[in-house]
Amino acid sequence: MIQWKEEMTIKANIEKVWELFSDKNIKKIMPKVEEHKLVEKMEGEVGAKHQQKYREGKRVETYIVETLAYEDYESKKLKEIAFVLGNAFEITLTFTLVKVDDMHTKFIYEGQNKGVNFVGRAMLKLSSQKNNNQVVQKFMELVEQESMRSTY
Repeated sequence: MIQWKEEMTIKANIEKVWELFSDKNIKKIMPKVEEHKLVEKMEGEVGAKHQQKYREGKRVETYIVETLAYEDYESKKLKEIAFVLGNAFEITLTFTLVKVDDMHTKFIYEGQNKGVNFVGRAMLKLSSQKNNNQVVQKFMELVEQESMRSTY
C-alpha cells in the first residue's frame, strides 16, 4: 500500500480553490479524466456516485467514484472519494481546504493506493515511492496554478 499526505498554501480564496473540485471543473485539475458524470444522488452528497473515464496512454478505464465524505463550511472544505481502478487498485483520496485568510488557502491532499489482488499488490511493490511523490506534487501544483487563474 502507498500512502501520502502533503500540504501547501495557495495564494487564492478558499471558494475559488474549492470550485476546482466541482463536477464542472474537475477536468481542469485531473486532465486524464475524459468523462465525469453523476449517476447516483447529487453532487456534494455523501454517497454520490460518478462514472469516470480515465485515459492512460491508449487505454481508457471506466470506474465508479463514490463520495465518502463532504464538508462545505466557510473556513473548511473537505471531499473524500474512493474508487477501484482496473480491478487492481483501491484508491482513496481526500482533499481538504482550510481558510488561512481571504487570499490564502491551505490545501491538504492525502490518499492511499492499495492493491486489491495479486497483480495490484505486485505492481505497487514494484512502483517507486519517488514516482508516486512526483505524481502527488504535480497534482498539487496543477491545483495551485488553476486556482491562480483569473477565470475558469
